[in-house]
Amino acid sequence: MTITYREALRQGLYDAFEKDERVFLMGEDVGKYGGTYAVSKGMLERYGPERVRDAPLSELAFVGAGIGAAIGGMRPIVEVMTVNFSMLALDQIVNTAAMLRHMSGGQFEAPVVIRMSTGAGRQLAAQHSNTLEAWYAHVPGLKVVAAATIDDAHGMVLAALDDPNPVVIFEYPALFELRGDVVHPSVDIATAKVMRPGNKVTLVTYGACLHKTLEAAEAVDGEVIDLRVLRPLDMAPVFESVRKTRRAIIVDEGWRSGSIAAEIMARIVEGAFYELDAPLARVCREEVPIPYPKHLEEAALPQVEKIVAAAKELLG
Repeated sequence: MTITYREALRQGLYDAFEKDERVFLMGEDVGKYGGTYAVSKGMLERYGPERVRDAPLSELAFVGAGIGAAIGGMRPIVEVMTVNFSMLALDQIVNTAAMLRHMSGGQFEAPVVIRMSTGAGRQLAAQHSNTLEAWYAHVPGLKVVAAATIDDAHGMVLAALDDPNPVVIFEYPALFELRGDVVHPSVDIATAKVMRPGNKVTLVTYGACLHKTLEAAEAVDGEVIDLRVLRPLDMAPVFESVRKTRRAIIVDEGWRSGSIAAEIMARIVEGAFYELDAPLARVCREEVPIPYPKHLEEAALPQVEKIVAAAKELLG
C-alpha cells in the first residue's frame, strides 16, 4: 500500500506503541492538536492521555522528563517540534543523556528516543529552517539517524527503541508528502545504503537532499549513497564506491562550515585518498540564514541543477 512519509512516521509510532506498553509519546501539541505536522493525529484518542502527553512550552523540562523516564525503565519518545527549538534542551541532551552511561561507569542508561523535524523547503523562514544535524553528530554517547525514505520513516523509531543509547531521529518536513511503499518493515540504524548504482561519480548525502541527489545522478551516471546514520558513520559503502568511481561529491543541506559534508570529505581523504582522480567537492546550503521568499529559499538550498553542475565540473 502506498503511503506518505508523514503516514509512515505515524505507522511507525503505532507499531512502537503496540509492541511495548512502556512506550509513550511526549511533546508540544502531540496530543489534542495531533502534532505540528499531524504525525501523531488520532493517537490521543487511540491510546489515551497517559501514553500521549502534551507537554508545556519548555523543551528543557520535557526532554529532561523523558530522560528521567528512560532511566526509570520507560521507553519515551520525545518530540521536539523543530531542531531550532532543540537548542533550548541541549543541556539535557548533550550533558545528561549522552554522558550518563560514561559518567555512571555503565551503571545507568538513558534509552530515550528524541524526534525532531529539521531542514528548509517549506517557507518557514530563518528561525524554523535550520539544519543542525552536525551539532548532534559531534557528540559521543548519542546515536543520530536521518530518515530520508518511506522505509526509514516507518522503521527507525522501532529500531531506536531497541537501542540502549539515546537516539536522535531527524525527520524532514520537505518530504512529508513523499509517497511510496513500506518495502522493509524492519530497518537497522547502523549502516549507510547505496540507493542508486553508478560508475562516474559517488554522490554522498542524507535527509531531504537524497531525492534531489537521486534525480541529479540520472544525468551524470552517479552512484548515490544515503548515509542514514550520522553517528556513528558507516564509511565502508562510501570507500567502496569511491574506489570504483574515483570521484566524490557530498550533498548536504547544512552550511559548509563545520558541516557533515566537511566530516565526510575528511574521512575520504583519510581512508581513500589514493583512490581519487579528482579533488573532492560538496554542494551545501549558502552561508546565510534561510530567507522566507520561496525563490530565495530555493536559491539558498542544494538543488538538482547545482548537484549536476558540480558533477560535470568534476568530470571535466
